[in-house]
Amino acid sequence: MVQFSQKFKCIIISPYRLIYEKEAESVFLTGDTGEYELLAYHYPLLGVLVKGDVVIDMNERIPINGGVVRFFANECTIMVEEQIKKKIVDQEDEF
Repeated sequence: MVQFSQKFKCIIISPYRLIYEKEAESVFLTGDTGEYELLAYHYPLLGVLVKGDVVIDMNERIPINGGVVRFFANECTIMVEEQIKKKIVDQEDEF
């Protein structure tokens, strides 16, 4: 009997670094036409992502400003623009 894995390869990259590369059971994304949930062997997909979070297996959250997602052959590739964490500078520190 053949058994299929309930996981798929998930890769998240930005122009500057590799953010995530592991197997996942589910990925939640916010697209320009609504929300996506990707599971193993999902139908091939190409979509635009908007500002929100990429949620992996309900326990990892990656905030993004936007990007694109491609799901094909049980592999999910997400190219994102990361949210930049702003550093608060006190006026006293400037002098």
